[in-house]
Amino acid sequence: MSESEPNADPNMSGFDRKAYDINGVETVVLSIGSGPVLVFLHGTGTFTGFEVARQWAATHTVLIPYHPGFGESGDDPSLTSIEDYVLHYADLFDALDLSGFDLAGFSLGGWIAAEFAIRQPERIRRLVLVGPAGLVDEETPAPDLFSIAPPELPAYLAHDPAAALKYFPATPDPDFDARLGREVGAVATILGGNPQGNPKLARWAHRIAMPTLLLWGAEDRLRPAGQSRTWLTLLPDARLELVPATGHLVFEETPAAGRIVTDFLAG
Repeated sequence: MSESEPNADPNMSGFDRKAYDINGVETVVLSIGSGPVLVFLHGTGTFTGFEVARQWAATHTVLIPYHPGFGESGDDPSLTSIEDYVLHYADLFDALDLSGFDLAGFSLGGWIAAEFAIRQPERIRRLVLVGPAGLVDEETPAPDLFSIAPPELPAYLAHDPAAALKYFPATPDPDFDARLGREVGAVATILGGNPQGNPKLARWAHRIAMPTLLLWGAEDRLRPAGQSRTWLTLLPDARLELVPATGHLVFEETPAAGRIVTDFLAG
């Protein structure tokens, strides 16, 4: 484990950075705030940053690990399934000596969080799933991420495409393209032959028995909001909050939605 140090990225000022060796994979964890621990698992792209964590830091110690193959964490070609990522986080949480903590996940991170909660529910106090991936819902299927043309992507990410476009470079940026390409490639590996997610997740979702918040953009096109109703029927103790006029990037398009999370965690 490396020593704690301020994050060098000016957009991440105020966040501390630590790196952990988890089974040979350098796993970088950002942290901010003080109080009870809230772990946030990010989605497919890390290019939007984590501004919402500044809100949460007023009441919580927010820990944001980069998944292997994403952001500042290292690569591990042997991690080829969602199960591998879930077990990676089990080992990371062991290294951090975490139990009885709050866990939140967005999109891909929501899928990982749900799968972790199925396997180790006793470690999670409260769970927040924000537009989570992973559920195979035949009535409201998600679009194939890899069939979306790049010019169309902002309109899938946000109800108002301008809310997403501000995170994309205005001129060609090879570094940005390389970072996003690396992360999308990691997702492609995780999905394998099941682009919709895990066909067995619905069977085991009843094990997610802790209080759970489903937070969804009402106009989400990547994970259609209709899926939220299916999640709601599967989870024993869940409540749903739909954020109006908001797409997939819930916190970036509607920053006030961050308060819904802290209100739920305080309940």
